[in-house]
Amino acid sequence: MSSDHGRSGAPRKRRRLSRSGEFDRVYREGRSHANRYLVVYSFPRGGEEQPQPRLGVSVGRKVGGAVDRNRVKRMLKEAFWKTAEGLPAGHDFVIVARPDAGQLAVDHGEEGIARALAEVLSEAGLARGEGA
Repeated sequence: MSSDHGRSGAPRKRRRLSRSGEFDRVYREGRSHANRYLVVYSFPRGGEEQPQPRLGVSVGRKVGGAVDRNRVKRMLKEAFWKTAEGLPAGHDFVIVARPDAGQLAVDHGEEGIARALAEVLSEAGLARGEGA
């Protein structure tokens, strides 16, 4: 089970997007990058004291029932925070799971979700280090 603090030492609650206005700003002013399974929106906050990336996750009903959606959310968050050290500082990210993400999670588990996320981040030029 994960702790209340991430690798950076910042409490996870401070590292997530929670208000609709925060999501809207990333959707409206950020850039989007996608593959068959995910859409990743990124927005450089700039000028804020918090250098860690912040994350918001959106998984719609087309992905599956509540259990499936929560599984996909959990896998996306875990995959994101494992790669967070290689992401640009001071950015907000929103990950939207497309309907095929549910089947990817069933067929390949967290490894499949992590691969799909790494692919999008790498193609977008957002990932530093590993293969980017």
